[in-house]
Amino acid sequence: MCIPTRTYLTFNNDKPWFTAKLRHLRQAKEDAFRNGDRVLYNQARNTLNKKIRVAKRSYAKKLENQFSSNDPASVWKGLKDITNYKTPSPSTEANQQLAEDLNEFYCRFETAGITPHAPSEHTQPLTPSETTLFPPPALRISEDDVHQVFLKQKRRKAPGSDGVTPACLKPCADQLAFIISQIFNRSLELCEVPACFKPSGSYVRLLFIDFSSAFNTIIPTVLQTKLTQLSVPSSICQWITSFLTDRHQLVKLGKFTSNSCTTSTGTPQGCVLSPLLFSLYTNDCTSTDPSIKLLKFADNTTVIGLIQYGEESAYRQEVEQLAAWCSLINLELNTPKTVEMIVDFRRNTPTLPPLTIMKSTVPTVESFRFLGTTISQDLKWDTHIDYIVKKIQQGLYFLQQLRKINLPQELLTQFYSAIIESVLCTSITVWFGSATKSDIRRLQRTVRNAERIIGAPLPTLQELYTSRVRKRENHSGPLTSRPSPF
Repeated sequence: MCIPTRTYLTFNNDKPWFTAKLRHLRQAKEDAFRNGDRVLYNQARNTLNKKIRVAKRSYAKKLENQFSSNDPASVWKGLKDITNYKTPSPSTEANQQLAEDLNEFYCRFETAGITPHAPSEHTQPLTPSETTLFPPPALRISEDDVHQVFLKQKRRKAPGSDGVTPACLKPCADQLAFIISQIFNRSLELCEVPACFKPSGSYVRLLFIDFSSAFNTIIPTVLQTKLTQLSVPSSICQWITSFLTDRHQLVKLGKFTSNSCTTSTGTPQGCVLSPLLFSLYTNDCTSTDPSIKLLKFADNTTVIGLIQYGEESAYRQEVEQLAAWCSLINLELNTPKTVEMIVDFRRNTPTLPPLTIMKSTVPTVESFRFLGTTISQDLKWDTHIDYIVKKIQQGLYFLQQLRKINLPQELLTQFYSAIIESVLCTSITVWFGSATKSDIRRLQRTVRNAERIIGAPLPTLQELYTSRVRKRENHSGPLTSRPSPF
């Protein structure tokens, strides 16, 4: 049997609107050029240009409909076609054995015979201390005494640890004497020195913990016990346990599919319940020391220790207790990816001893990307803003491509808000106030570039910051009182 075939010639720079009919017209134009027929060439060229404009308008209308129907997958597919983006081929060749190995790797936390653990000392909440009766102060400081001390200050002297210069204290003695005397007398009444009055000798150690396949380690029976302790109805607890047990899992790698295996550990990948269940699973992990703070967001856990006068025993003990607690509930610390950052602004910074977890030394880093924000040990935002500018420039390229196909201004603005402004406003309430003027100008320059592409005014960086601050204020309520320094 003879099957007819037809050969099509395609080009890498062909755009998605360049249809087969346009290819035929382009071929006719090239044939007329090679034959030297000037009249036929002009006709073919004009026809091709006209049809290209029509095809572009048609494709722009298609993208507009995809925007209006909230279909981001189709929009990004169209952008990849417009920009000739090619998905890089995988570096590892797919085969059946690799699929089986991956399936076995994902099920490595399947452990039989694990029973719910008893709450440890590390998981007990702190109990409030009893009310302390303070003796009456034996010393009171008068306003005149403070006033005289301020007037005796020498303007050229260097400031103390608080950074307030004598050149400021002496001329403001009349205004500050009453306030300072009240603060000192209140301190004497409470028998407590405010933290800001103590000599500076503190620094902060931040431990960014990485878990190995965190969602795959949840033991349903342990989770059920924890949910019961949180007063979750027993029927819901049993339903969740049934959902997590006896699940069938396999790995599909290209055209290869592994054998199915049954697992009763962990939560399904991509399940909307997985982050919530993991948060409940680790809810009882709390700090037992007031100088140590545990920040948890889904499977991201950070230990923040305030080290005063070089005393690190509480911080190191807390880390050891956390590692022991993880082993009790089947959590596996990924020590090679667990890093530490030290924030230390002391003048003479000594070499600090490294932190060790399970006989592995934790490496220290100068910056770390935490929940989408790059934090540096000098608390400057240059590295984070460099990343933002790079991401915005990528978005501006796609915005230019959409502008070339005559997408309406309204949809261009919508694309800017979703792709570029969302990156620009990520944690803007945290870094904007501390960013340098040059960094603010760099970011504002990208906003102006977007304005030129769209052809419409856009909110400035200051306006975006103000709107986000007001939203946070409305969400948390108005600030009615300020915290006491004690």
